[in-house]
Amino acid sequence: MIKSALRVAALATAMSVVAFVAHAKNPTVGGAAMFEKKNIVENAMNSKDHTTLVAAVKAAGLVGTLEGKGPFTVFAPTNEAFAALPEGTVEALLKPENKAKLTKVLTCHVVAADAMAKTVAKMIKDDGGEHDIKTVGGCVLKARESMGKITLTDENGDVAHVTIADVKQSNGVIHVVDTVLLPKM
Repeated sequence: MIKSALRVAALATAMSVVAFVAHAKNPTVGGAAMFEKKNIVENAMNSKDHTTLVAAVKAAGLVGTLEGKGPFTVFAPTNEAFAALPEGTVEALLKPENKAKLTKVLTCHVVAADAMAKTVAKMIKDDGGEHDIKTVGGCVLKARESMGKITLTDENGDVAHVTIADVKQSNGVIHVVDTVLLPKM
């Protein structure tokens, strides 16, 4: 009887571990939970680390697009990444007369696919250590992997590190990056 009870308890424990692993939660971003059932904009609005990105998406008129069906992969720069741009850059981009430039910058962070980090790493490996990622904005980002971390190099040679990967969304995935990727202008 005791052996039978122990077997049942062991089986129940093993099943709970499997269930937990199968339903692993998204990482938190900017101190906020990210929900797979919410879209990219809904989740980004909850991240205290992405208030500049959200303001820029609104100013560029891209909210409707990024709330859409997708799928999208967004390389989402943090507030710190925007703050590292030359002084006055963000303020200038947010002006209505610079909407086209802002849209170009933002869409150089968006790919029309649902690309999890494992998929990107495989493409990098299959391409001999570097994979070109074409963005919605027409930019080409050079993806590389080193010690399990993915980096992206923009058309100006600036390198962004993926600091939080695979934040699943209802319409794609977000990878948090530490640098604003800029188009060649």
